[in-house]
This record gives sequence, structure tokens and C-alpha cells, in this order.
Amino acid sequence: MFRALSLRRSFQSLHHHHPSIALVAAAATATSGTLKDPFNPLRAFSTSTQPSSSDAELRKYLGYTALVLFCGAATYYSFPFPENAKHKKAQIFRYAPLPEDLHTVSNWSGTHEVQTRAFHQPEDLQQLEELVKESNEKKAKIRPVGSGLSPNGIGLARAGMVNLALMDKILEVDKEKKRVRVQAGIRVQQLVDGIKEYGITLQNFASIREQQIGGIVQVGAHGTGARLPPIDEQVISMKLVTPSKGTIEISKEKDPELFYLARVGLGGLGVVAEVTLQCVDRQELVEHTFISNMKEIKKNHKKLLSENKHVKYLYIPYTDSVVVVTCNPVSKWRGPPKFKPKYSKDEAIQHVRDLYKESLKKYRTGVNAAKSVDDDETDENELSFTELRDKLLALDPLNKDHVIKVNHAEAEFWRKSEGYRVGWSDEILGFDCGGQQWVSETCFPAGTFSKPSMKDLEYIEELKQLIENEEIPAPAPIEQRWTSRSESSMSPASSSSKDDIFSWVGIIMYLPTMDARQRKEITEEFFHYRHLSQTLLWDKYSAFEHWAKIEVPKDTEDLTALQARLRRRFPVDAYNKARKELDPNRILSNNKLEKLFPLSEAI
Repeated sequence: MFRALSLRRSFQSLHHHHPSIALVAAAATATSGTLKDPFNPLRAFSTSTQPSSSDAELRKYLGYTALVLFCGAATYYSFPFPENAKHKKAQIFRYAPLPEDLHTVSNWSGTHEVQTRAFHQPEDLQQLEELVKESNEKKAKIRPVGSGLSPNGIGLARAGMVNLALMDKILEVDKEKKRVRVQAGIRVQQLVDGIKEYGITLQNFASIREQQIGGIVQVGAHGTGARLPPIDEQVISMKLVTPSKGTIEISKEKDPELFYLARVGLGGLGVVAEVTLQCVDRQELVEHTFISNMKEIKKNHKKLLSENKHVKYLYIPYTDSVVVVTCNPVSKWRGPPKFKPKYSKDEAIQHVRDLYKESLKKYRTGVNAAKSVDDDETDENELSFTELRDKLLALDPLNKDHVIKVNHAEAEFWRKSEGYRVGWSDEILGFDCGGQQWVSETCFPAGTFSKPSMKDLEYIEELKQLIENEEIPAPAPIEQRWTSRSESSMSPASSSSKDDIFSWVGIIMYLPTMDARQRKEITEEFFHYRHLSQTLLWDKYSAFEHWAKIEVPKDTEDLTALQARLRRRFPVDAYNKARKELDPNRILSNNKLEKLFPLSEAI
């Protein structure tokens, strides 16, 4: 019906826009007295009476001409493009340009995306309070979203979002107590740069520094170190702007029950406006990177956990290589270690470059292959290891044998990259995660600091065996980190015992291409990989996914099972009760939150 109306609307304006069409129709009418409807040319040109052969030919060609022009005009006016897009290649299914007020918001990995007309960025607390109050009165959604770095897009909502990027100030620094009060929209790196002149910094860091403080706290993000808790434990007080109770301040002393619930509140209990953080002295760290194997790791695991402030393992599937990265304060007496690396950076990465050239020849045949290798030579020498890995995987990301070759090249790269690095904690504790990717990260108990259970290594052994048995094209790394417990009740590392430690294990599949078909195939393979891991390991080891990486199942039975599983680990009823009290109209919620924590009338 809509198509018919569009065509009709286009035809009515043809005389105005295309006078040549009107002339053809007039000429056709003059040639044949039977042409009564100039906008039904095919029928008119096929019903003339007793024509001469020359008249018939003329009418036939005029009819074809008019038909072609009419079809072209109908198509043109039914599928308009903006003036600046007329030179661009047509896109399938894009019938009209998007409205100017429609914002497209996606997460960093490009795995989740929404379009919304309501994307709010208040500049101060007063504007935020007015926005929350007005939205609650109108029952309009304003889901809190941070920097969009969560792999699962937990902050996205089509109905509307609020982002605090413009509320990014350091409000107060207490140098003596080593505390800092900030607006929640400040980015981690921005905060660290702003307080280093006071000689303080954050206790721990996640892999990257672009997160907003409000977001990194609300999802329960973490760094690594068996004696160091997740980042939410650094929060000692918060200011929440809630739909029903306005702005409230909570801390360990003031409403502690809500405070411990809201620290990892997933943006569902209020918009975090301000945060007070307990910091530590700024210090230089020495990072030591070396290659080990599973036998040596088992022998030294307890020692590595207890003697290093920060430690993580990077496992490389289909190899026995384990990259160990430790970070500790520089010794005041000995100073940084004196170490001369065996290989230069170019020598360490050359093996990967060679594999890339070799793979290009294999996957690009004939003249194009030689041309591609030559054209890419300059660029490849400027690429980092992770960029080269992306290019390699893009050639054949789901071919197990190809992925194994890339993994072996990665193991060789790390072997030649062994050594030490010295820098400030915010410089050293980061990690180049690579390009766009799918990630699933689980957290599970690993005993106590004084007596590790070794379950963390058993988990990895079973996971690596699963990969090989199922022939999963799993790229590197499988990353394993540790934290101490968190007192935040919604944290995956929540525990009442101070000595408990938790292991965090991340599996990954990269999305090194923008080709839609290839990305779809990688996505399907990743979720197969994740499903096998879940089936074999999660219940056995009491593992639960990181809130920024948990995905909502499409299958109803799987969703019901996940909801029941979450209830066994987290205080879901208490969380939902607080949601109902603080956000009765659910303006801070989104589809993901509603599916994970459905509200019942009984609460």
C-alpha cells in the first residue's frame, strides 16, 4: 500500500519536475486519439485503432520511451537521497536518509548498536537532577551510558540515554587522606593525570584507560593482583541522582546496605553523579614479561600469586606457551633491574611480518597477490603486533590451521619480547587488547590468599583441552587475572571472607573485518565457543560472567536458566526491591537489565 502511494505521489509531480515527460505524453496524445490517460502509457500505446505501419512504429517507440522515463521518475521520487549523497554508491534497503535528530550509538567493539532520538549530556549536577526529575514525570527512558567500552553494550537503550562526558571535573583532593572526589563522567586517564601532582593515583587499573569512572565502577571492573580488590572497592562514597528520591549520598557509614548494593548497581539504581575514591601513593613499577609452560606454572603458581603485587597469565591455544607478566614497585635499594634484551623490537616482530607476507601470497593469487604484498610492505613495518595479528586473522579467521599458525607466531613474538619495563603504574598496568572483538570473561573462587585452591589452573587445563577436542579456531590470548574479594554484593567477586581470592578468565574472538557476512560467521563461532565453555565449566567452577560481558540468551529456556543461576549467586530480590523504590518507572533500565532481573509484583 505504501509503495503504491509513493508511486502515485511521484506521478502527480512529473509535469512539474520533468517537462520532457509531459511533452512525450502530449505527443503521444496527438498521435493517437485513443490515448485518454497519459499516465497509463503502456495500455494506451497498445490499443490504437487501424494504424498505419509507420504510425504504429512511432507510437511503439514513443511508448517505450515514456515507459522508461516514467519508471525512472517513479524510482527516483520514491527513493530520495540527500543532495550530498547522490554521488555515493547505492546501499541496499536504505530507502531514505536518517533524520538529523537520530543518533546512532554503538559500543567500541561494534557488536551492539542502537539508534535513539534522546541522547542527553548534562553539564552539571543541576542539569542532571532536572533531567532525571522531568524524565521520571514523563516516564521517559534515560539509561546511563559511559564511554561505550562494554563488550555487551550494557548501557545502550533505544528509548533514550544519559551520558556524563561533560561532567568530568575533579572536585576535591585530600592529599593527607589520599582521597579524591570527582564527577562520574571523568575518564580514568584524565583522573590519573589530574591527581599525579598530588603524588597519588588509583590502586589498580583495568586494561584500558578510556572508561568513565561511573561506568567502570558500576559494572564491577577489575585489574589484577591477588591482594588487590576490584575497582569498586576503591569507592568510599557516592552521590546518586534517583528518579524517586532525588539526589542521595551513600557511603560505608551512611546507608551502608544500599551503598554496598549500589556500588556495582549496573546503572539501575540511580545515575552516579559523583564518586569519592580512596587512592594510594603514586609509584613506579617494574614489569617483567617472560615465557613459561604449564608444568612450570603449576610448580610456581602459589609463589607467583603471593610474591607479586600484580600478575597475569596469557595462554596461547594449541601451544604449551604461557606468557607471564608480573608488576612490582621498583626497589628503593636496588633500583630498576639492569637488563639488555636479546632481541630488538623489530627482531621480535619480524616472524609475524614474515607470516603475514607468506599468508598474503597464499590467500591472494596471481598478479593481485604480488601487488598486495608490495603495497602492504611499507604499512606492515609500521604496524604493532596486535595490528598485524588482526590483519593475519582477517585473511581466514575461522580456519583452525591458519589460526594455529598465527598463535605460534604470537608465542614466538612473546619469546623474543621477554624482558623488563619500568614506568608509573598507570603506564605499566595497561594492556593492548587488540581490535574489535567478542569477549566472554568469567569470575570464580580460587581459594584463599594463604591457600590457593589451584582450581584456577584446572579451569584453564580443561578449557584448553576443550578447544583442541572441539577444534575451535581460538585465537590468543586466553587471559587469566586475579583479585581479592569485593564487599559489593553485586560484584562477581563478592565475598564475606577477607582472605578469598578470585580468578578472572577471558576468552576472545576478534572481528578484524568490516565484512558483514564474515563478522556474522565469527559471531556464530564465538557463541558456539562460549556455549561449550559454559556447559563444561561454569557450574563446575561456580563461574559467573563479568557484568560488562554477559549476553542475554535469545532462547527462552536458556534465559530462564540464566535468571535462576543469577539468583543463586547474587541478592536479586534485594536489588530489584531497591530498583522499585528508587526507579519505580524503570526509566534507568534497558532490555538487558529487564531480561536479567525481571521485576515481579511480589517484591
